[in-house]
Amino acid sequence: MKEIRIYPAEGTWVVRAEGAVIGESREALEVIEGDAPFVIYFPRGDIAMAFLEPSDQGSHCPQRGAATHFHITSPGGQMDNAAYSYQSPPEAMAQIAGHIAFDAGQVTVERV
Repeated sequence: MKEIRIYPAEGTWVVRAEGAVIGESREALEVIEGDAPFVIYFPRGDIAMAFLEPSDQGSHCPQRGAATHFHITSPGGQMDNAAYSYQSPPEAMAQIAGHIAFDAGQVTVERV
């Protein structure tokens, strides 16, 4: 298994869906798994949840546990399964509970 490291993400981070800001946080987490690019996890309270709709799709990661996926409604339509969250991760990953990460291929996540 690849090592997963979690750090406070420095600065202010935003997530945009087709230009619309759906989240902004100074409390985000940077999650790095092995040699893969980092992923920013936003606290749920910093996301405009009205843009997210729970998906029927789920997934499971041996290190993070069960993930809930979300569709994002944007000005251009629906982005299927563009966000995910681990509500009850194992103790070693407890920091990401209550956070939401996004599919960087569908949305823009950037430090501002």
